[in-house]
Amino acid sequence: MDKSKRTFLKSKRSFRRRLPPIQSGDRIDYKNMSLISRFISEQGKILSRRVNRLTLKQQRLITIAIKQARILSLLPFLNNEKQLERTESTTRTPSLRARKR
Repeated sequence: MDKSKRTFLKSKRSFRRRLPPIQSGDRIDYKNMSLISRFISEQGKILSRRVNRLTLKQQRLITIAIKQARILSLLPFLNNEKQLERTESTTRTPSLRARKR
């Protein structure tokens, strides 16, 4: 067969279909913390729709639920654990300065 006349052949690889992240019975609500926490990164950011594999409508509902949970202090606005560790290690003790004088 010539390359120009060759038709595209179907790939014979079988793909395992992933399960949707939100089942039909799951309610997208700010109180459902186990569901909401799956769609937040370690830094506290809302993950994108492509990463979550959600529909547009589901992503909008998840975003609204996360924002409501943040306002009601159920979720932090951002995760500062790394920043706290860094500031604690870089703080200088005043006793070292006093000894040098």
